[in-house]
Amino acid sequence: MNTEQQAIASRIRPVAEPRILDDVYREDQYQRMLGVVRDRGPWQLILAQHFASAQEVVATLSGALPEGVEPSFDHFLTSNFRGYFAKHGTCLYPELEDCFFNSKFLDLARDYWKAEYARPDNMLFNINGPCDSHDPAHLDATQFRGINQKNTPIWLMNTMTKSGLFDHWLMKRAQVITWFYPGRIGGGFTYWPQGPLEAPKRVSAPMRNRGVVVQNEMMYHRGEACGPQPERKPAGLAFESLLGADPQSPDGWQITTGDQVVQRIPAEELRFLIHWSAEIYQDKEELGMVMEHTDDLSHEQVFDMLVTDLRRQGHQFDPPSDPLRDTVFISLLTRAYDVGAPRIYPPEAPGPGQELAA
Repeated sequence: MNTEQQAIASRIRPVAEPRILDDVYREDQYQRMLGVVRDRGPWQLILAQHFASAQEVVATLSGALPEGVEPSFDHFLTSNFRGYFAKHGTCLYPELEDCFFNSKFLDLARDYWKAEYARPDNMLFNINGPCDSHDPAHLDATQFRGINQKNTPIWLMNTMTKSGLFDHWLMKRAQVITWFYPGRIGGGFTYWPQGPLEAPKRVSAPMRNRGVVVQNEMMYHRGEACGPQPERKPAGLAFESLLGADPQSPDGWQITTGDQVVQRIPAEELRFLIHWSAEIYQDKEELGMVMEHTDDLSHEQVFDMLVTDLRRQGHQFDPPSDPLRDTVFISLLTRAYDVGAPRIYPPEAPGPGQELAA
């Protein structure tokens, strides 16, 4: 690891240690959220929703592929699916408004940051049955003033975070992440609150209504593989696969690819993650700056700063005509700013490629 990478690794840590929560949602809230997932599905793979190329996935994770290996979506295909309860400050299902506009969560977020104001902005869920994890660890989609999920792919926002060039524009954010997973094989949450070079911590399964308050954009973390090993990658799983309620079971689930059912998942193997997030404003001055867009970044400014910094590091390259989609340029940014996979994994939750040895 060179000096640049060590500097990146040392600064990627959350504003405060994650706070562990129990009994996050009321039972009626949980049942209503699960009802929306069953009734409004099926749901797409996370991979299919957020990435246009395998290089973008690599740029989002920690640790590039070995030299000479051409990335493809097959490297990252796992049966992780996603949907949204709320987007851009708007609850998509009126029956869940008390879950999204959640006074308890707002209090937790403000206290976590020691800030005056908080505004809920997104609420998503991840669902999966038995599932591998090819994720060495990642950061969630960091947002900056003027650069956010409405106008920018996740890989670029995470590259901006790793570069350290854009801290002045970083949006303060907090999440309340909650798990419902009755299974006993894997399925926990590993996180590195002191940075990817230090020892991790872990929330272990089984988990029912257990959660954390955290700043996941500035903390490497990963969901662990879960479920019986032979069932983790069903034959027929594909980029276009969907997960939804199994019509043959009152509480079961199924993965389909086209008209084919490729896996049935019993309720006791479903891992259900709920991810609530809020923007944080330290005081009225910061609130006004964000809302009035008086100090926003533009894409042109972002790429000018990245290109300048790459040349300072000695990289030789032709400036791309379409930097948001140029896979060669994305790979260069990954090499320049990635710190590699974390050095230490819990023995109960080894990293990718270590599972067979564990």
